Amino acid sequence: MSEKARILVIDDEDAIRRSLEKIFLYEGFDVSLAANGRHGIGFAENQNPDVVFLDIKMPEMDGMEVLAELKNRGFEQPVVMISGHGSIQTAVEATKLGAFDYLEKPLQRDRVLLVCRNALERQQLVKENRQLIEEKNASSAMVGEHESFKDLQVRLEKVAPTKATVLIVGESGTGKELIARSIHRVSGRKGRFVQVNCAAIPEDLIESELFGHVKGAFTGASSDQKGKFLLADKGTIFLDEIADMSLKTQAKVLRVLQEGEVEPVGGGQVVTVDSRVVAATNKDLEKMVHEGDFREDLYYRLNVVPIRSIPLRDRKSDIPLLIDHFRDQFIRENGIKVAPFKKETIEALCQMGFKGNVRELKNSVERLMILGEDELSSIKPMSMAPGSTKPFGIGNFRSLKEFKEAAERAFIVEKIKENDGNLSKTAEAIETPRSNLYKKIEQYGIDVKKG
Repeated sequence: MSEKARILVIDDEDAIRRSLEKIFLYEGFDVSLAANGRHGIGFAENQNPDVVFLDIKMPEMDGMEVLAELKNRGFEQPVVMISGHGSIQTAVEATKLGAFDYLEKPLQRDRVLLVCRNALERQQLVKENRQLIEEKNASSAMVGEHESFKDLQVRLEKVAPTKATVLIVGESGTGKELIARSIHRVSGRKGRFVQVNCAAIPEDLIESELFGHVKGAFTGASSDQKGKFLLADKGTIFLDEIADMSLKTQAKVLRVLQEGEVEPVGGGQVVTVDSRVVAATNKDLEKMVHEGDFREDLYYRLNVVPIRSIPLRDRKSDIPLLIDHFRDQFIRENGIKVAPFKKETIEALCQMGFKGNVRELKNSVERLMILGEDELSSIKPMSMAPGSTKPFGIGNFRSLKEFKEAAERAFIVEKIKENDGNLSKTAEAIETPRSNLYKKIEQYGIDVKKG
């Protein structure tokens, strides 16, 4: 246990207070004592102790009332209840109110220290988890000062607090997932953010993934499984690559949006859910609707509030900010110190045509962080000339690996065009699993819509 841990004891019996004080002081803790509930609440708010030991039976304001008041005021640290009149019912009631544990008098030193140690370990885990969440939020922060980017943020702030369905459209690598996460974060919804990549899930499994299934529904269904919509109850479900969803599945997603109900595969009973839907695609859904590849009614249900992500070429002034952001993120995640990029390096990056947008820029920054700024020349050939699917001159490649990657990218782009953007047909044509094709698209920052 940490020597700096702060313990608050709230008990009307002086002997109990002094006894616990000796135990905790001997262990090297800071200890505060309160003789009644009102004083104890004041101490808890002003001193922010790591653990509170709280007597249940006290005059004027008993421990259960103190516990309830602490929780109402947002006190999150563990509270251990103490009673000389212990009963299972009392322990259950205390737990329902949010107590961490329950001790009966007469108090045993070893038991007191064990409970205290467990409470401090739990509190440490809570702190670490909160830190991880903060770091994740920092790493997924939306960065930019360009006017178009500021307009996007204003739009997000308006739509986030509502329940409106959002459709995010834009090129690959432009941050559609970050936009979805920002909407969820600002919305204040208490449930989870659940992401579903509709292109990466096999057609015969996507209904099970989205809506769940019951035991025995199909071969391999050895137990009941909750679907993504149910996991996102009271939260947000992000349907990425929504254009790759079959018409059959689209019909069922439409029902969720209309009725707020899902029906697990193999089950006859519907389940009510409250999942806010955010969808995203890099394809032209209106065109798909006209061609019969996407349901018109679902399109209008999804497109309540349309948001377009901004390609990097339309906010090049943000590139230096993004470079600094990715550099700081790399240092934070890897625990190493790297000198800032030279001015010439930043200027060179600003001039490059990143067809993979922010994702490609991030990958380039990380490569330079790892291998050094001399690696800059190896990044240039991976940028494509405007409107071209071919890399700049072959003589520019420094290694066979770089040439192979550029050639593979150009091959995939060409095949996607030949198949009119249909990834299933493309995967079949080049004899590779669709999941592998999707990974390659992600790796090379390929805009499926434009190539």
